[in-house]
Amino acid sequence: MKSALVTGANKSIGFEVAKQLAQKGIYVYLGSRRLENGLEAVKKLKAEGLNNVEAIQIDITNDDSVKKARAEIGKKENVLDILINNAGIYGGYPQEALTASIDQFKDTYDANVFGVVRVTQAFIDLLKSSNEPRIVNVSSSQGSLTLHSDPTYKYYDYKGVVYLSSKSAMNMLTVVLAYELKDTNFKVNAICPGYTKTDFNGHRGTGTVEDAGKRIVKYALIDKNGPTGMFFSEENNPPTGEIPW
Repeated sequence: MKSALVTGANKSIGFEVAKQLAQKGIYVYLGSRRLENGLEAVKKLKAEGLNNVEAIQIDITNDDSVKKARAEIGKKENVLDILINNAGIYGGYPQEALTASIDQFKDTYDANVFGVVRVTQAFIDLLKSSNEPRIVNVSSSQGSLTLHSDPTYKYYDYKGVVYLSSKSAMNMLTVVLAYELKDTNFKVNAICPGYTKTDFNGHRGTGTVEDAGKRIVKYALIDKNGPTGMFFSEENNPPTGEIPW
């Protein structure tokens, strides 16, 4: 049975991704900053007959927490097949370049960029033991420099410098990571789940968590001929989904 770790999996899109992966027969570790929330999420999935799930405490902004999560999973797994770097934060308000605080940037980058680095580096050895390792970094089309330089882009006027720049940085991390692993079986991609209705955006989104989950799971399960080092947003460019960095 293949195994996966999904960070921020106790609710919203992360929970849906964990659910869909479990439905496909994958053993899923639901990463949650607060263990009790992860346990509650697992309880919900088991009530639906999905027993191949387990909660794991992991605070992606804390080195010790990430190391402990790696040790805990390492007691049970010699291989990790899929890593979904989903956990992240928006960064609060204001989000204007001239008024956002340095602390806002630090906190947001600590989760959205450094958190991805921490988790990926901690679990890379288990991923390298997989025959088909997959890393999906959950991004946003809002992190596209090209789109946000285009006045015709539908979200052109929705500029939030803290969140957007953190996703742009994470996208570059994806590019470099894919390059460093290009001669291996790894597939590493950045995926935008779409403008999804969740508490992350005050439920203002227009898409469903089910569709968002499908978009992420699709790239977690691509075969050896699938893409790597790419940026996809099916909401913004159907049906191929590929969008510019």
